[in-house]
Amino acid sequence: MNGETGVEAAPQWYLVQSKPRQAERAEVNLVQQGYRVFHPQWMVERIYRGRRVVVEESLFPNYLFISLRRWVDNWYPLRSTRGVARLVAFGREPLPVQDAMIAEIQRRLDVRTLQSELCPGQKVEIIEGPFRGLEAIFNVHQGERRAQLLIELLHREVTLTIPIADIRRSA
Repeated sequence: MNGETGVEAAPQWYLVQSKPRQAERAEVNLVQQGYRVFHPQWMVERIYRGRRVVVEESLFPNYLFISLRRWVDNWYPLRSTRGVARLVAFGREPLPVQDAMIAEIQRRLDVRTLQSELCPGQKVEIIEGPFRGLEAIFNVHQGERRAQLLIELLHREVTLTIPIADIRRSA
């Protein structure tokens, strides 16, 4: 309970800096202590020993987010958690990260994951825009954010280019 208002503080996201190359260790140890952690990662193609491989990398190397309640949760164990360097603060006060920013990062990672999962010939459903609810066939990527689809309209196959965020794989 917050001593001033008598209302329990709502959890907010804060930024945690990990020790170099120890973000995964920090995440595991924080989760084991009962904290809610968000460590945004994405799939990236790399050339390794002359071969193209897909690896998972941290979106923000050496940083992760932790959900804490300002006047309720115990923040002291963060300092001694293996892999954690510090809670990012400006002056002496850690500043919360807006929930909207966390939601936007999650949304963009979901779109990026969908983009890497789509293969030509795969059925998709259009979930936004004027063609919402229609099924289509994924044809090809048009840059990072758009997809070219084949859709049947008036008994003809028509090519349509829409944002990847507006489609999802059909079940």
